[in-house]
Amino acid sequence: MDKLSFAFLGATNYSKELLLFLINKRLIPKAIFSIPEEFNISYSEKKVKNTNYANLKDIANEYDIPYYEIDSVEGKKIKSYEQIIKKLNLDLILVLGWYYVIPQSIRELVKYGAWGIHASLLPKYAGGAPLSWAIINGEKETGITLFRMENGVDNGDIIAQKSFSIEFEDSIKEVYEKATTASKNILDKVLSDIDNTIFTPQDKSKIEIYPQRKPEDGEIDWNQNSQKIYDNIRAQTSPYPCAFSTLNNIKLKIINSKVTEQNNHKYKAGEIININDRALVATKDKFIELGVIDDGEKQYQFQDYARTKNLWGGSFESKKS
Repeated sequence: MDKLSFAFLGATNYSKELLLFLINKRLIPKAIFSIPEEFNISYSEKKVKNTNYANLKDIANEYDIPYYEIDSVEGKKIKSYEQIIKKLNLDLILVLGWYYVIPQSIRELVKYGAWGIHASLLPKYAGGAPLSWAIINGEKETGITLFRMENGVDNGDIIAQKSFSIEFEDSIKEVYEKATTASKNILDKVLSDIDNTIFTPQDKSKIEIYPQRKPEDGEIDWNQNSQKIYDNIRAQTSPYPCAFSTLNNIKLKIINSKVTEQNNHKYKAGEIININDRALVATKDKFIELGVIDDGEKQYQFQDYARTKNLWGGSFESKKS
């Protein structure tokens, strides 16, 4: 295991935790490739911000590992480093927390190719933000997949998978932690016996590709039922940009919430109602009780915020279609 020659590609807190895990297992990469906190990507005309960014350069410096930064502009693409990667004479490229395609010309330079971990049980939830999408869709279980990269979207041969539950109270933070723990378990097991790796082709007809999520996708539609809104809120909370809605021309990020048992028979979706001295927000079917909110300057308990600003009878704006 400690003789494996590999490069590490990553740019998130997930990447950082797995990199440190590998180093503690005496698996030191020959090179680290990362992406800046704000970077160019095909689906956006402007640079996008990595809200889960981790600076891997500090680790590279600490362990005297060559470090390279990748972007999608000419001269910074990973293909520009093809000769450097070739000279490293690698067994493997590990891609853990990454945003760019690894070209075939790069993958073919390496004995075992490029392997990634995708945070779903492929072929389900291929593409962007798989953990968030699983929570948004009310899944009770998801997992991670270690796979060998090919030219398509998360469509390569499966090497190993590990499932875990999504509990009703779990936010993206807890599910993210479960995915990280499962990733460590799989890497430890597979890399210790890499010569006996079995590659299982995916049924490409069953691959579900989900889009990346942008901050503006977090706007709440109060016309949905309470369970759907609750799932949206917990799927997008910290460390991600958070679900949000507008109240009195102020954008409020919503950190957490609860589903109540009270049925809504007469109030407009988004309306704030005082029920038993609690500020509740009407949805299509029931009411949501908001927890912590953030107005961009400070965080509040919504109950205190509602009382202080006398919000009874007020209403969150409906999501614009």
